[in-house]
Amino acid sequence: MNEKLWDKAVEFHGHVCPGLAIGFRACEIAKNKMEIGISDDEEIVCITENDACGVDAVQVIFSCTVGKGNLLHRNTGKQAFSFFNRKTGEKLRLYLKAQNNTGMDRESWRKYILEAPEEDVFSVSQPMYDLPEKARLFKTMYCEICGEGAPDHKMRLQEDQVVCLDCFKEYKRGW
Repeated sequence: MNEKLWDKAVEFHGHVCPGLAIGFRACEIAKNKMEIGISDDEEIVCITENDACGVDAVQVIFSCTVGKGNLLHRNTGKQAFSFFNRKTGEKLRLYLKAQNNTGMDRESWRKYILEAPEEDVFSVSQPMYDLPEKARLFKTMYCEICGEGAPDHKMRLQEDQVVCLDCFKEYKRGW
């Protein structure tokens, strides 16, 4: 384990926890298997299936960020991370298969995640989806109700007015 990188992840995240260890270990495995590192732009893409502590490790280790467009959240709630290399087309999905049902305390669980054989901690497979397209720039439109701007693909037409998602009254009937 790269202690210096772990310390950097802890500093960024704010504390030591098993959740950070999950993301850190997933990144270490992806880094070794795919031979990848810091992403200057969108060369490396991570799709995380959770919004938990481990995502902070992805930001530190690969410089994947929401703002850069190479950190995407696919909300399944699973402790899973898919990594894509735009240059090579390589992709990898890591799913936390280890369960803390053996009565380990938080510190023992964290150490287990970081030190156990990778095949005991993660299942490795291919993502069931393709690499997403690169981030695009969109025209800003302004809501005719609240006046706030948003990208055109997030606006809706309602009663002949262009409105934002906050002002849009969704039509629902039945179940």
